[in-house]
Amino acid sequence: MENSTPLELVATAAFGLEAVVVRELGDLGYTAQVMRPGRIRFGADAAAICRSNLWLRSADRVLLQLAKFEALDFDALFDTVREIPWESWIAPTAAIPVRGKAVKSQLSSVPACQRTVKKAIVERLTSDQGWANLPETGYPVPVEVNIFNDEATISIDTSGQGLHRRGYRTLVGPAQIRETLAAGLVQLSFWNPDRPLIDPFCGTGTVAIEAALLGRRIAPGTLRQFAAEHWPAMTASQWETARQEARDLALPSIPERIIATDTDSESLQLARYHAEQASVAGDIHFQQQNFLNLSSQRQYGCLICNPPYGERLGDDKEITALYQSIPKVLRKLKTWSHFMLSARDDLETLVGQQADRRRKLYNGRIACTYYQFFGPRPPRPADENRVKPPVCSEQAFGGLHPEAERQATEFANRLRKRARHLRRWPSKQGITCFRLYERDIPEIPLVVDLYEEALHIAEFERPHERTAAEHADWLDQMVQTAAQTLQIPREFVFVKHRAPQRGHSQYNRLGDKQTTRVVQEGGLKFHVNLSDYLDTGLFLDHRITRSLVREEAQGTNFLNLFAYTGTFSVYAAAGGATQTTSVDLSPTYLSWASENLRLNDFKGKEHRQIQSDVMRYLGTLSPDRLFDLVVVDPPTYSNSKKLNADWDIQRDYVTLLKRVLLHTAEGGVIFFSTNSRRFKLDEDNFHGVVIRNITRQTIPEDFRNRRIHQCWRIIKTGT
Repeated sequence: MENSTPLELVATAAFGLEAVVVRELGDLGYTAQVMRPGRIRFGADAAAICRSNLWLRSADRVLLQLAKFEALDFDALFDTVREIPWESWIAPTAAIPVRGKAVKSQLSSVPACQRTVKKAIVERLTSDQGWANLPETGYPVPVEVNIFNDEATISIDTSGQGLHRRGYRTLVGPAQIRETLAAGLVQLSFWNPDRPLIDPFCGTGTVAIEAALLGRRIAPGTLRQFAAEHWPAMTASQWETARQEARDLALPSIPERIIATDTDSESLQLARYHAEQASVAGDIHFQQQNFLNLSSQRQYGCLICNPPYGERLGDDKEITALYQSIPKVLRKLKTWSHFMLSARDDLETLVGQQADRRRKLYNGRIACTYYQFFGPRPPRPADENRVKPPVCSEQAFGGLHPEAERQATEFANRLRKRARHLRRWPSKQGITCFRLYERDIPEIPLVVDLYEEALHIAEFERPHERTAAEHADWLDQMVQTAAQTLQIPREFVFVKHRAPQRGHSQYNRLGDKQTTRVVQEGGLKFHVNLSDYLDTGLFLDHRITRSLVREEAQGTNFLNLFAYTGTFSVYAAAGGATQTTSVDLSPTYLSWASENLRLNDFKGKEHRQIQSDVMRYLGTLSPDRLFDLVVVDPPTYSNSKKLNADWDIQRDYVTLLKRVLLHTAEGGVIFFSTNSRRFKLDEDNFHGVVIRNITRQTIPEDFRNRRIHQCWRIIKTGT
């Protein structure tokens, strides 16, 4: 077949990639038109069969359309197919598989249509051409019959295996993305070889490899053969000419090396092997790295990725947490644009903002969306003869609103004022840890506590109009402001997030950095952990209550219920208690309490730590086991698996205090405290006691929130 012979070709593509294929064909010099979803028609010559198969990156196959006609019955189908000169395309030994599809047509039986087409081809070759037999042992020539609205299209597949089979990916990894889709993702992005590119979920490396092939102008079909190479109508010289063109156009390297990272070492091994097979290993840097550690000093890059979305890989809870971390990580890439393929239709909700553009695509049979978040355009080189277009300065993720600078100034001024006010008061009372700021400015809902040379900042959830990434940048600005204003190194500032606990949710451990230090209060020493828990181990609002316990502890048998880190036990021991008993359900907190006691040289059997549910512990005490001084500081709510039943302070406090009173000596004192603002203590539930609300006198002066806790002093009178 001469190169000048006009042909009707059809490129097939996955849904959503049609425009990409049209653009690729345009780059090859062919005018293309989308016939319907998944099918792109272009008129060309015989050379186009070779060039399109070698060069199309996002198409699935290239079909040669041989006939198109109305097919209302099987006779019309058979007769028309029989007239096609099949001998030009099919060798005597070729296999002739027939694929079929029928939509909205009278000929609705696809198997019957396939049989009719196959029979017509065989009759043409045996009767008209005189071929004695068709062994079908040779290279296959796939035939396609496609009937849509009673119009039949007869085509042959020039590609053979799908075009996604480039030849470099010979090993299989978990949840691999198709090469054609990966190439489409790259071409639907803003990336070009002069811009940085990162894939932080690279898996076996397909996106990075396809980008490298594109950047180096390497034809994706270089490593493979195609069905049309075995056709009688095509010559070896036509294919060699197309391959030589591909070799001549290939570039030796790309200006910006591509970065591809993943947490899975086995996937990265496959990725490196595939890159070697594709001859682009030198263009990609593969690295084992957690997404949370992603960073880059390069500017105006593109991040293209196919993060796990739970269909094949990953636990849903972990995947949700991963998606929620995306804006906080990507905000560090201030000038970058980001492109993410995901089957999660809640991605925008999880990242906290809307994408600038979305495109429906399919990853295999999984319906996905390609979410596109646009960053600022890179500045163009200066050109005296051209007016330079304005450069967009908005980040894709993050950035500060105009009011952030004003808020930072007000925050700094308030911190300075509070620091001056509290400059002398703490040292006079032996206090080294105190509250500096407590949501004083409504727009800045932070609590700032000073722990000697360190800051502990808690952010309280409050409605705002910032995206998740913008809010993270805002919080960084406020934290930096606090550090600079109070002249504390940033590494000594620890930030926590406090949100209202809804339903049965509970605060959990935040990390395992073990940033601990010893601080002083009232002449005593305490271990605090500033990094791993929502609270540090030393409740600053109970500073005065602890002093009251010390004042009454001389010669007492002291009981500390819900002991936490044992700070009340340390104060009681310092006040002269003969025995201290600390009861808590957590072995971690009891170990912490033991360390606090040892830190202050309170050792021995007289200082006991008991791991138990408080209600269960009280139920096991003998009637004659009495205590002179008791601290009861229960949580508002607990649903620990170690409990027989959930704990609710408003519901359960009466039972609790009555059991405590059974083991309190006559004249003994109970300090009962709660952080629940809604809690109401009904004194009519108790007899033989004197109850006094001492909340006001136990709130330290550095606390702006006078409702930080409620506290009662209860004396057992026995009458």
